[in-house]
Amino acid sequence: MDTAFVWDQHFVTDLDSVDEQHHALVDLFNELSRGLFSKRSDREVVLADTYARLLAYTEHHFQEEEALMQTFSVDPRHVESHRSMHQQFVEQVIMLWAQRTTMSDPATTLVGFLTSWLGLHILGIDQSMARQIKSIQDGMLPADAYDKERGNHDNGTQALLKMIGKLYTALTSQNAQLALANQTLEARVARRTKELEEANTRLKALSNTDALLGIANRAHFNERLEQTCAMARRSGRPVGMVLIDVDYFKRYNDRYGHLQGDACLQAVAKAIQSGAHRETDLVARYGGEEFAVILPDTTMEGAMAVAQRMVDAVQALELEHESSPIAKVVTISAGVFSQVPTGAGAKLLVREADEALYRAKSAGRNGVMGSAQQLPAHGLA
Repeated sequence: MDTAFVWDQHFVTDLDSVDEQHHALVDLFNELSRGLFSKRSDREVVLADTYARLLAYTEHHFQEEEALMQTFSVDPRHVESHRSMHQQFVEQVIMLWAQRTTMSDPATTLVGFLTSWLGLHILGIDQSMARQIKSIQDGMLPADAYDKERGNHDNGTQALLKMIGKLYTALTSQNAQLALANQTLEARVARRTKELEEANTRLKALSNTDALLGIANRAHFNERLEQTCAMARRSGRPVGMVLIDVDYFKRYNDRYGHLQGDACLQAVAKAIQSGAHRETDLVARYGGEEFAVILPDTTMEGAMAVAQRMVDAVQALELEHESSPIAKVVTISAGVFSQVPTGAGAKLLVREADEALYRAKSAGRNGVMGSAQQLPAHGLA
């Protein structure tokens, strides 16, 4: 089997980043399909690698879609169902992969499920999302765009119905195989419980992690910052905050492409992490090419030193950036603030660090600037 999923114009959403990611998913699905039907001696090693990449990229794609819906304020009713489908898919894939050794025909079951789901995902909820975003861009309220979409029937409906039928067939086969694989109710319950626990553990970790960069995501950053500020208020110790932006990253993407841009951000994330030496420090992805660093029990002087290490570490990567007007390599700018948190703690730290980042950019980038506030020294760096 060479191609499990064949792409055509019916699967286009007209959202460039989404369509690009869908193409990547199609390639991974087809690669896994070839591996499942392969007779190679190293088949299991190749399959394990392909499966890991497929799961990681799927999770990255889901996070990107959910961020896109947040950017355009898509109606919460759609967002909730969209996120639910994402979570169900991850759980189902993990379970199917774990059970494949007990199936009589795992290749057909897995490939049937994956290809059917992808068609359903694109033709159904993704194209619905795209149409709602287009309506919102045209000036329609998100709630009205959602209500309009509920009565919409696009030209992929017939293909969608076929995909749904195929999906149900795959799920029916899967359930039959699982029933044969489990001989007693006790064994069935124990196995399912273990699988769900593992899936929930993975999903919890994923909820705190940026899938592309492998560091904390924005939600985890917000949660940790509130916790850190609460503890610092009680102890009277300062919290350092560093906000970082990759200099002229849009120009980098325009010149080298988004895939190389992703690789650049991964390298930058590792370099920034190398500058945070303590287990209590947290490096997070704050936005597209923005990073945030929480430094508990750190003075302004200490936070400035950490930020400078990070700036130097990124420049030392010597990643080519011919479109940058300040250097021929990738650089970052950093804004720094530190104080013992007050009632406004978390918001103040971020606001002042962001103001300092603006000053760093205005001063020529590729450097570190502290807050304009004159702060007394506190605690330990």
